[in-house]
Amino acid sequence: MLAEHGTPLTRFVYGLTRGHRQTTEDVVQETMVRAWRNLDTFPSDENGSRRWLFTVARRLLIDEVRKRQARPAEVAPLENDLAGTGDGTASAALANHALREAVANLSEAHRDVLREVFFENRTIPDVAVRLGVPVGTVRSRIHYALRSLREAVLA
Repeated sequence: MLAEHGTPLTRFVYGLTRGHRQTTEDVVQETMVRAWRNLDTFPSDENGSRRWLFTVARRLLIDEVRKRQARPAEVAPLENDLAGTGDGTASAALANHALREAVANLSEAHRDVLREVFFENRTIPDVAVRLGVPVGTVRSRIHYALRSLREAVLA
C-alpha cells in the first residue's frame, strides 16, 4: 500500500501543508495507520483506495487546523527580571509527587477513563463503547476525576 500510494499521497499532503515536511510526514503516517486499521473496509481497486487515502489525509489536516484554532494563543515567556530566581526543581518534584498521589487515590473507573481519553487519545464515544458505559457516564467520570486531581494538587 505504501509502495503503491506513498509518493502521490506525500506529494498531495506536502502541497496542502505548504511545504511543511514534519506535518506532511505525520499526516501520511497517520493516514497509513488508519488504512491498516480499516483493511476490512479499504477499497481494493487502485482508484478507490487512492481516493480513500487522499480523503483521510485531507480530513486529518482539516482536523489539525480546527484543533489549532480552538486552542488559546500561547503566551510569551516571562522576562528574566520578572521570573523567580529559584530553579524550580524542588517545586516541580513536589508537584509531580502530589499529582502521582492524587492519581493513585482516584477510583479505578476514573483512572481508566482518564487513561483512555488523555493518554490513548480516544474519543468519549469510543471510550464509552470500550468500557461498556453510557457517554454521559464517561463525561461525568472525566469531570469528577479532573476536579479531584485539581483539588488534590492545589491543596
